[in-house]
Amino acid sequence: MNFQTFKSALDVYPFFSVNEAQKRLGHFDSRRLVEWQEKGYLHKIRNKYYYFSGKKIDEKFLWRTANQIYKPSYISLETALGYYNLIPEFVYQITSVSTQKTNAFETPLGHFNYRRFKPALYFGYKLLPYDTFSIRVAEIEKSVLDYIYLHPKLENVDDWEALRFNTEMFLEQADLNKFQAYLALFKSKALTKRADIFLNQLYSSV
Repeated sequence: MNFQTFKSALDVYPFFSVNEAQKRLGHFDSRRLVEWQEKGYLHKIRNKYYYFSGKKIDEKFLWRTANQIYKPSYISLETALGYYNLIPEFVYQITSVSTQKTNAFETPLGHFNYRRFKPALYFGYKLLPYDTFSIRVAEIEKSVLDYIYLHPKLENVDDWEALRFNTEMFLEQADLNKFQAYLALFKSKALTKRADIFLNQLYSSV
């Protein structure tokens, strides 16, 4: 199989996996992927995931990549908080939540970090359109709860101020009833206590 035939079949994807290639093309010699990498035709992300040279590498590309290379997962934590302009954006890594074990991958595209949540807490994300695909991103209410859940040292107002959390931006975008409903689903007294500190800070800033 020549490269142009291969690319024509898979170029519809932002990136592709070996499994997707086999589904669309049937059996092919995976050693060609090494050859095409050496020629600069395509690039390996990790573990049987590749993208073609010339692809536009932007934020949505990276987020879609994060969703796909470790599944199931959705964008949350610092990356989602930055997306909603709640904290100064961290660009050095893409942070996600997954039902798989906590993991991290250093790739040519950047650092992808995943924190494990039990399946019962895998909810509260929306789908952002990306070409003909979609990206799973935590809703604003869930992104904050995910962060509080994984940061038990957020114990007082000073801790939130150190984070430089934008309370005004949260109040403009968030549904506090949804926040409370999602909080109840965690069934965690410790989280509820920390969330109450967060809510008291919100109300005191109004």
